[in-house]
Amino acid sequence: MEISLLSIVVLVGALFAAGAVAGLTAGLFGNGGGFVVVPALLAVFPLFSDAYAQHIYVAVGTSLASIIVSSARSVQSHMKRNAVDFEVLRGWAPWLVIGVVGGLFIASKIDGTSLMLVFAIGVLVYSFYFLFPGWFANRSTGFSMPTGAGRAALATALGGFSSLLGIGGGTITVVTMVTCGRKVHQAVATAAGVGFIISVPGAIGFLMLGLKEHGELPFGSLGYINLPALLAVCVMSVITAPIGAKWAHSLNEMHLKRIFGLYLLGVSSTMFYKSISTF
Repeated sequence: MEISLLSIVVLVGALFAAGAVAGLTAGLFGNGGGFVVVPALLAVFPLFSDAYAQHIYVAVGTSLASIIVSSARSVQSHMKRNAVDFEVLRGWAPWLVIGVVGGLFIASKIDGTSLMLVFAIGVLVYSFYFLFPGWFANRSTGFSMPTGAGRAALATALGGFSSLLGIGGGTITVVTMVTCGRKVHQAVATAAGVGFIISVPGAIGFLMLGLKEHGELPFGSLGYINLPALLAVCVMSVITAPIGAKWAHSLNEMHLKRIFGLYLLGVSSTMFYKSISTF
């Protein structure tokens, strides 16, 4: 399809904006920014490719690849404050990876419309955490961090669900740690590490899945990872993730979470409409 100069300007602007917001949310909330990157890519890819059924796969794969950078940068920033619980990361890591492998298997078996519907449902579920942050804030129930079968089940499910949505799984990590009496700053910092563990095998998996795709993909795609989009998002997220991490240690982010929750509701509604209209 013919690409205009205006389309290129819109693409570049949208990608850099998405990367900036993704980096901020990675540092501030402990998520990897996928809830920002995936909708942004789905909005701009139609300007460059008619293969609409494949856009969701490329958006998710590119989002996971960008989370490698944004999460690593966020962890680095939080480490300076000794806020990352590496014991939790070591205990969860094997199960997170197993979950990601399961998510990739599911992604290889469903079509683009079904994957978009999964994304819509996932975003809707996650929006409640951001809309009602006070309910989760510093709410200790006397529970301890899950171990054994409980840890395996939680981390495996988290890895699988996150790989399907193109996110870092930070929200569930934060909720779990805060519920178990951990400080929210430590939870956010550790969640960034969870995002890194999920995103590495997830991105590799979507790259390999896309290599088998013979149809048209957005320009610059390697498998289901779009390299120009990845570069733009990563550049901005590297710059803004430390800013978000700094805010996480100095601001009461309740109002920001509610605004982000409303944004997630809008994204979920749009994805529901798109997925249902194609059936």
